[in-house]
Formats: sequence, structure tokens, C-alpha cells
Amino acid sequence: MAPPTTASRLQQLHDAGQSLWLDFIDRTILRNGDLARRIRDDALTGMTSNPTIFEKALAEGTAYDAQLAAVGTESGLTPQALFELVETDDVRAACDAFRAVYDATRGADGYVSIEVSPGVASDATRTVDEARRLWATVDRPNVMIKVPGTTEGARAVRELIAAGINVNITLLFAVEAHARVIEAYLAGLEERVRAGLAVDRLASVASFFVSRVDTEIDKRLDGLAAQHTDAERARILALKGKAAIANARLAYRLFRQQFDGPRWTALAARGQRVQRPLWASTSTKNPAYRDVMYVEQLIGPDTVNTLPPATLEAFRDHGVVARTIDADVAGAESMLRDLAAVGVSLDAVTDQLLVEGIASFRKSFESLLAGLDRKAHALA
Repeated sequence: MAPPTTASRLQQLHDAGQSLWLDFIDRTILRNGDLARRIRDDALTGMTSNPTIFEKALAEGTAYDAQLAAVGTESGLTPQALFELVETDDVRAACDAFRAVYDATRGADGYVSIEVSPGVASDATRTVDEARRLWATVDRPNVMIKVPGTTEGARAVRELIAAGINVNITLLFAVEAHARVIEAYLAGLEERVRAGLAVDRLASVASFFVSRVDTEIDKRLDGLAAQHTDAERARILALKGKAAIANARLAYRLFRQQFDGPRWTALAARGQRVQRPLWASTSTKNPAYRDVMYVEQLIGPDTVNTLPPATLEAFRDHGVVARTIDADVAGAESMLRDLAAVGVSLDAVTDQLLVEGIASFRKSFESLLAGLDRKAHALA
């Protein structure tokens, strides 16, 4: 059999049951035909955005200058309101680009995510209020509102799902946090059913972060290994680069368990779809590792992988497609036990990563607003 062409690898990944979303948004690709080409040729079926992505998009090039100059500094808009104006324009255009996918899949795919501001992460009421405003402003059935996977975020998820708003729960690092947002999704659906409302066109994904787990755990393993010699040092170092995939595979097992049985069957009978796991942070941070390892090792049905452009291009070039997500769950459990045995607490790592993730997005958001304000004044 002839080897697959470079263009077919992405289609094969899609055919294996995994949706490919682009972890990037930029006004240039929305207007120059590049996004339309990717949807047509790369089996691309969705897009995610966040403050860090928008910060880069606004800082580079002149794609946003005309709109900023037209609005002007005399409009009285705060930097956050100005950003929301720019951001929602892009997300609305992206939703329109993916609308054919959304319609063809009857709402199963074709979504574009927009995130609530990081400052509301610890307040469920403010999260719900901001999510409702973004939902109304974008005004597209295939937009997803991104909500951080904090305890307060889970409370917001239940309320938003009950209100019929698509939700992408982000910054999930721990399987326990994943369980919390699955419960919020199911409870929100059941609330809609009790109210006599439809659930068949409501969608949600749970964004489980991957490579950041290895980055932090590898650093801790290096520190432990430095305290040992010979065989013990080798045993510790052999655990590097394995925890993130093991953690994600256990999250997928939880997903399969929770979307089974009488409770889910009652909802599925009304046409509701599962809340798919979405693998985020799938670019490889360590150059010693294979550049597509966080794609290749997490392939399976009812999943999404949101890929930055460089990772998508790498997979197009040399990615290998095979069902791997549930290939060795027992091995994943064993790996995490080994990790605990050498003194690395996965719970401590995932707690730290959630705090750092929110702080990083908040920093990017503040930097974005400051840069946007400077640019708007310069153009004026």
C-alpha cells in the first residue's frame, strides 16, 4: 500500500473520530482565504481563541488598524470594550466560515471559542453575566463561550448549559476537575429537560491541558534525579515525558464512564451529544520529544485536538494515525503510581498549573489591553 500523502494525514485523523480545531485566530487568515482553504483541504472543523492568541494577533501587522482608527479614541470605549468589539468581530467572522461544517454535522462540529476575561475566573455570577453578553454579541449558534475550569467556573457551566449556551471549559489539568465539569454539564442538561426545553443543538467541550503537565513534572523529576546517582537516577529520569499522556488517558476513561448508563441514556434519547474531551496545549515544549507526540498519543473517537499552526503543519508532514487514546490505560495508572513513588504529587502539579494558567491569561489580557490602548491612540 502506498504511504499516505501529506494532505491525507489530517483527513485520516478526522476519520479516526478526532476533530481538528485550530488554536489560533487572526483577521488576516479570516480574510485572505487561508482559513477557508484549511477547512476545505485540512479537515479543519473548529477554532479556539484566548487572550494570549489575540495579544499576538493585535501586536503583529496592521490587520486591525483600520477598525481601530475608525472607532477612534473619541468613542469613549474602555480598552476592554474596544478589545471586545475587535474580538467579537473576528469570532463572528470565524463562526460564519465554519457555519457550513456546523450545518453539515447538524451541530456536532464547526465551533469557534471566545473566552470570558480572566478576571472573572473566581466569580460564578460575573462569569455567567459576561458569558451571556458575549453569546448575545457574537449571535451565532456555533460560538462556544470559554469558561475556566475552577470550582466557580463549574457552577457557571451548569447555569450556562441550562440557559442553552454552548460552553468550552478551559484550563483543566486534573481528572477530578474534569469530573466536576462533566457533572455540571449533565446537571445543566437535566435542568433544561425539566423546564421542557430542547437539548439537541447544545454543545460543550472540556479542554484538558496536556504538555504543560510534562513541562512541570519533568522539571521536578530533574530536581529529584540530581539528588541521586546511578540506577535510582536513571529510574527517575525514565519517567520524564510520560505523565501528561497518562493523565489525559485517564481523563478519557472517566469521560467514557460518565457518558454511559441510565442517566446519560435518558439525555441521549433526546438527541443530546456527549461533552467531548478537547486536548489543549498539544504543542511539544521539549525539543527532545517528538513534535507531534501529544497528537499521536491521544487519538480516539469523540475527541477534539486544538492544534497551533506549527503543530498542525508538523502532523500534516509526518504524523502517524492510529487509535491510541485507550491503548494502555493500565500502563497510565502504573506510570502515575511510579511518579508518586519517587515523590512527585500529580495533585500538587495540577493545582499549581491551574493557578499559573489563570495568572498567565490575566497577564496576557492586561498586556493586550495596554497594547491596544497604545495602538488606538497612535492611530488617532
